[in-house]
Amino acid sequence: MPDVRLASPRGKWILLTTVLGSSMALLDSTVVNVALPTIGRDLGASLAALQWTVNAYMVTLAGLILLGGSLGDRYGRRRIFVLGVVWFAAASLLCGLAPNSGVLIAARALQGIGGALLTPGSLALIQASFHPDDRSRAVGLWSGFGGIGAAVGPFLGGWLVTGPGWRWVFLLNIPVALLCVPVALRHVPESAGEKSHGRFDVLGSALGALALALLTYALIEARAGSLTVAVSATAGLLAALAFVYVERHRPDPMLPPGIFASRQFTAVNLVTLCVYAAFGGFFFLTALQLQVVAGYSPLAAGTALLPTTALMLLFSSRSGALADRTGPRLPLTVGPLICAAAMLLMLRVGPHADYLRDVLPALLVMGAGMVTLVAPLTATVLASVDTSRAGLASGINNAAARAAGLVAVAALPLLAGMGPDAYRSPTAFNAAFRRAMPICAATLLLGSVLAVTLIRRPPRGCRRPECRTHGNVTTPPLEAGRGTGPEAGREAGSEAGREAGPEAPREAGPGARRDQGPA
Repeated sequence: MPDVRLASPRGKWILLTTVLGSSMALLDSTVVNVALPTIGRDLGASLAALQWTVNAYMVTLAGLILLGGSLGDRYGRRRIFVLGVVWFAAASLLCGLAPNSGVLIAARALQGIGGALLTPGSLALIQASFHPDDRSRAVGLWSGFGGIGAAVGPFLGGWLVTGPGWRWVFLLNIPVALLCVPVALRHVPESAGEKSHGRFDVLGSALGALALALLTYALIEARAGSLTVAVSATAGLLAALAFVYVERHRPDPMLPPGIFASRQFTAVNLVTLCVYAAFGGFFFLTALQLQVVAGYSPLAAGTALLPTTALMLLFSSRSGALADRTGPRLPLTVGPLICAAAMLLMLRVGPHADYLRDVLPALLVMGAGMVTLVAPLTATVLASVDTSRAGLASGINNAAARAAGLVAVAALPLLAGMGPDAYRSPTAFNAAFRRAMPICAATLLLGSVLAVTLIRRPPRGCRRPECRTHGNVTTPPLEAGRGTGPEAGREAGSEAGREAGPEAPREAGPGARRDQGPA
């Protein structure tokens, strides 16, 4: 049993290590958007290249994050975490030295692999190291400090772009890694999953990432209408079908199909896809709109986005407590509607937009909507499956949110009619932005309809989130279980869970009565 106490010197070193490691990946998910216009001008990149600068990272991270968790269970969580930090730092160095957009995109894909290794590993180290009496508080501190990092990210990115230059957005990860790795090797105990067995689902991970990459390419390049686009789209769909086939027939799948026997789990992931697709498109385009159209500097644009994250940090735990009393249906229905209103308020942001009059109201409404829905969404994910599958369920939900965001970044410029050089023309970009925000609002409306139609109150006594404070605007928080990879699914008494149909047996655990009870 893990026995490190949070108040001990070793406990503080472990917490510092996990916060530093996870902050590397978290910062990169928030600071890069602010740097995109400057990167485009410096490297002579098209809008498609800027989309790939964001999505190359997301493709590998979303496709491999579940595999990263299971690698830690098998080979040692500290070992895989340290490997992820080193890998991420090396890829960051390549990003910072990139001579052109092609090298930058390739380096971003490598960054995503490092992120898939260290992101689940940071939380798994806390779970495996701390005494059970201190674990919840340690997770809360890890989540809170991570939220602060998310809040600082856009501001820090804007300051770096305005001052030392956009390359330091990536190079900053290197000194963080140089501090993190020796502390981890000296102070963090090694651990591994006691019941880790079977083979890794490398084929499933590869097919999932390949499907995302091909479909993303087809969406980004669709405006060209070439044969390559059609071939990529077809190959992407075939890869997706192959992924489903492999996961259904492997004895140890990365994504056990049986977990979707819970209608509540399936429903909340559909809501997740809708809301995080809208969020991904919103934050990608808003960072560009503030600089290209409104004329803000990178520093001003990054600072402008702080209120949304600040509201989440201040009120996410209270929102979770309120949802415990009301049930998840109400906040998951109302939250997307509030965010949709924020998207429409962003239509006021045009040339020479005043921050207090035009920008701040929309971001405050956006923050209120995210506060309303994010904590209940995570709680519903955990409550909809057996407690021993909590880590797996959270990992799937986190990966779904990342996949939704990358698809939105690929598809939204296409749907809004943005040309390859739109970000160089304030008039053209503003016109496309005004078409994009209603699309995001409609996606959120769909998420609200799904929530009011499909979400039900979970049973009493089900698993509640440990990450009560959350500040990341691009993904829901990860939660600990008995691992974050497929090992968690196997430890749950997997055969019954995998073969269960829509009416899961009572022994499935806290989620067994998930489709009953008042809404």
